[in-house]
Amino acid sequence: MIIVNRDRAGIINTSHGSEIRPLIDRTTSGVTQCSLAEEMLPPGCAVTAHHHREIEEIYYVVSGRGLMTVGDETCEVNAGDAVYVPRGHRHTLRNTGSEPIKLILVCGPAFFYEDQVFEDQP
Repeated sequence: MIIVNRDRAGIINTSHGSEIRPLIDRTTSGVTQCSLAEEMLPPGCAVTAHHHREIEEIYYVVSGRGLMTVGDETCEVNAGDAVYVPRGHRHTLRNTGSEPIKLILVCGPAFFYEDQVFEDQP
């Protein structure tokens, strides 16, 4: 059994100002087909626009609000929203609220850095 408590998980500080806590992924276990992480995105910050060659991703908004862009579509997202990001689709999330956005990130196959392709902001 694999159990990882978020309070003891490592923290990755991103270049766009968020904190990501990998919970169950390639760095915490031998899992390869899916991964789970928590991200805290501060007010005014945005996830750097990127896409994945192989990974499909789901962003689940636990708290906060923002603007999610997937491909050519942009929609407001709030607590309780789950957003599917197909592989190969450019995506970003901008925190438009006054509180941090708390996200759960689900990837399949499990996240790996080499799959991530960063893009210029529009």
